[in-house]
Amino acid sequence: MSKKTCKFAPEFVMYFYFLFIRIAALFGHRKARAMVKGQKETSKFQLSTVQPIWIHAASVGEFEQARPLIERLRREQPQRKIVVTFFSPSGYEARKNYKDADAVLYLPFATRRNARRFIAMLRPAMAIFVKYEFWPAYLRELKKQNIPTYSLSSIFRPNQYFFRWWGMGQRRVLKCFTRLYVQDEASRQLLAKYGITQVSVVGDTRFDRVKEVLEATNSRPSDRLTPIAHFVKGCERVLIAGSTWPEDDRLLARYMEKEEASTYQAPAKLIIVPHELDERHLHFLFNLFRGKIVKYTDIENCSSAESARNILVHAHVLVVDTMGLLSSIYRFGQVAYIGGGFGEGIHNTIEAAVYGMPVLFGPKYHHFREAQGLIDAGAAMSVKNYRQLEAGVDNAFANHVEMGAKAAEYVSSELGATGKIYADLFARP
Repeated sequence: MSKKTCKFAPEFVMYFYFLFIRIAALFGHRKARAMVKGQKETSKFQLSTVQPIWIHAASVGEFEQARPLIERLRREQPQRKIVVTFFSPSGYEARKNYKDADAVLYLPFATRRNARRFIAMLRPAMAIFVKYEFWPAYLRELKKQNIPTYSLSSIFRPNQYFFRWWGMGQRRVLKCFTRLYVQDEASRQLLAKYGITQVSVVGDTRFDRVKEVLEATNSRPSDRLTPIAHFVKGCERVLIAGSTWPEDDRLLARYMEKEEASTYQAPAKLIIVPHELDERHLHFLFNLFRGKIVKYTDIENCSSAESARNILVHAHVLVVDTMGLLSSIYRFGQVAYIGGGFGEGIHNTIEAAVYGMPVLFGPKYHHFREAQGLIDAGAAMSVKNYRQLEAGVDNAFANHVEMGAKAAEYVSSELGATGKIYADLFARP
């Protein structure tokens, strides 16, 4: 059972899920052990802030949706205290030192007892849950204690658990929210059919976040991007592949083989940022690309620009084996490929689109409103196999200026969700 499914499941199923995580931790599962250890630390935490605003995200992607709101609140009302919680170890580890939060914690497993204890310790002035975070035990306890509770950038579809005949109990949980700030009108209409009317259509705050990243990257380029600049220098056709999995990597490897065999033009270069940075995935990539690949850290550790050039002379593929650079790397490419579309679903497409570049991804994108929006705008394409990928990437390179302009225009049309939510929550008298 996935974590997303668990949030929609009956509470007794959740208990079995949490028990499974504890058992996995005992047998040495890395992420499960991190979760159990982190939750023990949360239980010992002594909060020094008074009635903070509590913001909960599953992992890094959901946190990025909340980030524009957090940072505006920090700028405009610095006296407010903010506590951020994560469910996943990857989210916590990536943002545990986030400077705009007064505390960053693991969310204790969502049992009734844990919910009572955690909320009693936190005493939040309000709670904000991002996108798909619908833990019944916490929502019911917050409702019981009359603590204002909000859903941020959520989106709803008829095939979700809430709207099946067996999902009535979970559907009632949605009434615990003081207000749901949803991404689109279809979500509002669906919720209204079931009597859930405390809903505002505001859009997706991720668009505001990627715009902020673009502006920050353009105004203050990081020295960490220098190895990327060395790699792409002199190349007019650069493909950026973000958050890839092995299924994506295999297709990209075939494309690069085609490029290297081409005699009528200089081959494209490929920058891969894997979703998982473990040694097994890196070893897989080096075997896959057979000597044409170099690691970002190898260039970063060079003592001079000349040393870097010597390493890069035969490399057509760069694997970025470090965290935190992907959203800034897209500026170096003409075309983007977003991974995950041959697994559970694609990753963040608008991180790339904001730079004005066409975007490609695998077939599992239908739960992502922004992906369909980019396709409708003529800025993106979904591919099901290598033949489609080759044709799609070639077409995107040939038309990247026109398609990129459509991508940037689409992102601009979706800006403003953060301002609407901030005005409703914090700017009222």
